Amino acid sequence: MSENGTGLRARKRQRTYRAISDAAVSLFLEKGFATVSVSEIAEAAEVSKPTLFRYFRTKEDMALHRFADHENEAARVVAGRHAHESPLTALENHFLAGLEARDPVTGLCDEPEVLSFHRLLYGTPELVARLHSYTARSEEALADALAAGAADGAADAGTAPGLTARLAAGQLVTSQRVLATANWRRIADGASADSVSAAAREDARRAFALLRTGLTPFA
Repeated sequence: MSENGTGLRARKRQRTYRAISDAAVSLFLEKGFATVSVSEIAEAAEVSKPTLFRYFRTKEDMALHRFADHENEAARVVAGRHAHESPLTALENHFLAGLEARDPVTGLCDEPEVLSFHRLLYGTPELVARLHSYTARSEEALADALAAGAADGAADAGTAPGLTARLAAGQLVTSQRVLATANWRRIADGASADSVSAAAREDARRAFALLRTGLTPFA
């Protein structure tokens, strides 16, 4: 198959992923996660059940598909940073840019659809549990990126190779998750994104400043 044909096929698959996920999320928001059947989702997405299961194994995966692009985001930021920019600085600048852009991943977004989705996510135990697997993969990818770019002296003496990078990745991913959750709670309590933007930026700067005191090899 030609390169153009391969690209067209990949784009078609991505459109199908998105169509199924969007149909599923719309139904979950309307009826609740537990009450929506796979058959309803397939009908709404205009695909057969066998086709649906070729794209998604579970309802949880359909709901969380919009996180798929962000799973390796931190790793991509570290791998693509400027030559003289540290991983921590690159990640901090990226998070601050996300706040400025009102990226839903930062929690600082007051669009009604985003708020509804976050209520669905954090109010559904099955989705919260599945989100942990996304977080674990994000940490793993970030740890690989940190280890690949670390200086020779970055590893702790006497520890297994890569342990320092894995510890750092866990703290970084967790810190960004905590920041995003705090921002979402402010919005969920009725604040506008603009009104809490300054506080969100200050929280982010403080969080990364705290990380620098304990993550010296990557600072």
